[in-house]
Amino acid sequence: MDVDSKIITHVKEVLNKFKDRYVNDNGALKRSKLIEDLDNFDKNLMTELFNDDLIHKNYVERIDNIEVFKLNKFLEILQYKEFWEDSYTKYSNKIGLTVGNKFIDDSSDVVLDFPFKDTVFKGNMKDEKEDDSDEPFLNETIAKEEIDELFEPKIFKNVKRFNTSGEKRENHFIDGDNLIVKGNNLISLYSIKERYAGKIKLIYLDPPYYFDETKPSDAFTYNSNFKLSTWLTFMKNRLEISKSLLSDNGVIIVSIGEDGQSYLKMLMDNVFGRKNFVETFLWKNTDNADSISNKSRSGIEYLHAFEMNKDYSKKWIGKESANGDAPLLNNGNGITRKLFPKGSIKFKIPDGKYEKGQYDSVKLLNSFNIKNRVNDRDIELEGHFKWSQQTIMKEIKNETYFLVKSEKFSIRFQRRNATFMAPEKWIDNRYLSKIFKIGTNEDATSHLKKLNLNFSNPKPETLLSFLIRAVTDENEYILDFFMGSATTQATAMKMNRKFIGMEQMDYINTISVPRLQKVIEGEQGEISKDVNWQGGGSFIYAELMEKNQGYLNDVINSKTLKELDSVYERMKNIVDFDFRVDLDKYEDTKNELSLESRKDKLEKMLDKNQLYYNYNNIDDKNVRDLLSDSDYEFNKSFYNKGE
Repeated sequence: MDVDSKIITHVKEVLNKFKDRYVNDNGALKRSKLIEDLDNFDKNLMTELFNDDLIHKNYVERIDNIEVFKLNKFLEILQYKEFWEDSYTKYSNKIGLTVGNKFIDDSSDVVLDFPFKDTVFKGNMKDEKEDDSDEPFLNETIAKEEIDELFEPKIFKNVKRFNTSGEKRENHFIDGDNLIVKGNNLISLYSIKERYAGKIKLIYLDPPYYFDETKPSDAFTYNSNFKLSTWLTFMKNRLEISKSLLSDNGVIIVSIGEDGQSYLKMLMDNVFGRKNFVETFLWKNTDNADSISNKSRSGIEYLHAFEMNKDYSKKWIGKESANGDAPLLNNGNGITRKLFPKGSIKFKIPDGKYEKGQYDSVKLLNSFNIKNRVNDRDIELEGHFKWSQQTIMKEIKNETYFLVKSEKFSIRFQRRNATFMAPEKWIDNRYLSKIFKIGTNEDATSHLKKLNLNFSNPKPETLLSFLIRAVTDENEYILDFFMGSATTQATAMKMNRKFIGMEQMDYINTISVPRLQKVIEGEQGEISKDVNWQGGGSFIYAELMEKNQGYLNDVINSKTLKELDSVYERMKNIVDFDFRVDLDKYEDTKNELSLESRKDKLEKMLDKNQLYYNYNNIDDKNVRDLLSDSDYEFNKSFYNKGE
């Protein structure tokens, strides 16, 4: 039994109206005749296609009030040989590398390409999966209808508001509420798209990494054993929807290890445009000697940063500004001496320029001298300073810091509250004042343990605070849809930013949400003292409503084959199985399977991670009866459908 997608099945139903003109007795399409009539715009054929709602929706476009049938796009869904009576394909006479559906010897344009690029991979994040063998790749052409349905906004359930009073059921969404969503992140992103498109200032992601199959996986709870082409598709799908959520001056920063960073950089070039690339920053994530050696960079993470529109947005990294990184010396001024308290100035002078600990008479350009060390605390500098001693002391009090850079032979200043990053690829403490000191994974782990929470390799709040301060202002939105232990959201709350978090794993309710509750209560770990965090704030928690959860539970809880078969009989009449499922084949082979094997088959046929209830079905009686009144009202409010 061949398995067709919904759109192909529907097209065949339309063409069957012409009896055997386009479809033979075996259900295969007659390529030559169909293409001939399409090329000639056969009146009867085109009338049927235009008048069909599904085909009209997907393959007719209105241009200047004229409806145009996208013939080439329509033919793409029929290009695969199994759909044709004569088994021709568009590549019947040639084999080779292609770009834009043209062979590369016919084109000078070459782009990133990989298997499954023209697909959607929903990405199962459950840790019990050891490979992607049962994950569906939905082709964007032949499974368009399935993808459209997959990306329809979904119903939220179990909605709660967490604040200083605890938690309570919530029936209303207020514009500006912080939001946490439990569910598949790709589907969740499409569910919030209409409300948040163009509103997110910063997207920070710490996704599951691609690892070389010859190397051991990292310790993430996520499934980190994706094959490379699968991982690229997984990330591509999510980066594309991310792009639609970013504001015109928004920034996306993705953290990754060395094994995947080069692939990710090429993919982000492809999605966001190479011209919008800002920098790849480096962060030492550990001080553990076992993780660091001269021959290994295993203790280093790469942070690829892209702007949404580099021409539109402010230049937030490595640019001179009165509010950010800028020179403190000006040759037009006279030479004076200034006193800098210890800790307010950082030196980056190559070995050999001076003996360690000795600062006397080190000559730099710009008539700048490290004149002498006054005592164990202070350093006196000589040069063409733009600021007076009084201004320097005032800035230091506000935690402005200074950086001596030998490669440019200059001294520069960086204000604490500047919206600009230090002009260095390395994000570490060589250039940062007290407020900016960056921790490690070990620091973050220690912090969580003090909160009685346990999570592998969490990011430190100090790293996130550095990025957030560099890119955003108060009350701007930050999104992290690989939420993990909720470091991004906890930091954003302490820094008075709005946040959205998404997580599919069940630890969202044992680690992520409890951590945010502790932040609301005023916990004093990590950056709390630096930002004077006193507690407060709130957030909405909501779950995507799984369509077949009840049947899934019945399958899992079945004790006998008879009981399981009874569940299956009920499922056959109600459940929307994955379009690839061949029920006849299952029924022919089920008697050969054990109870556990049958359960496994039925779980996969349910495709539980995709089959969420669409919001447009919320008023159907069988759906409405499954929702509480407060959840029903919340959905109406969130999707702006309230009375």
